[in-house]
Amino acid sequence: MALIITDECINCDVCEPECPNEAISPGEEIYEIDPNKCTECVGHYDTPQCVEVCPVDCIPKDPDHVETEVQLMDKYTQLTA
Repeated sequence: MALIITDECINCDVCEPECPNEAISPGEEIYEIDPNKCTECVGHYDTPQCVEVCPVDCIPKDPDHVETEVQLMDKYTQLTA
């Protein structure tokens, strides 16, 4: 399942450089996560790095993009091929 950044985001800029898939980018008002690139850091780290560094806890799982661990690993493999 991809992650999503909620409107509690304070635009602190710490999440974007932590994403190994470059899935995070500045949106019009807050940062956004591209669900096609987000693997929840599967294949890179044990935990999502954006969640680890977020000071306001505004990066939950995106219920609109549900994926299994296997699907996330497949996406990681495609992104890093």
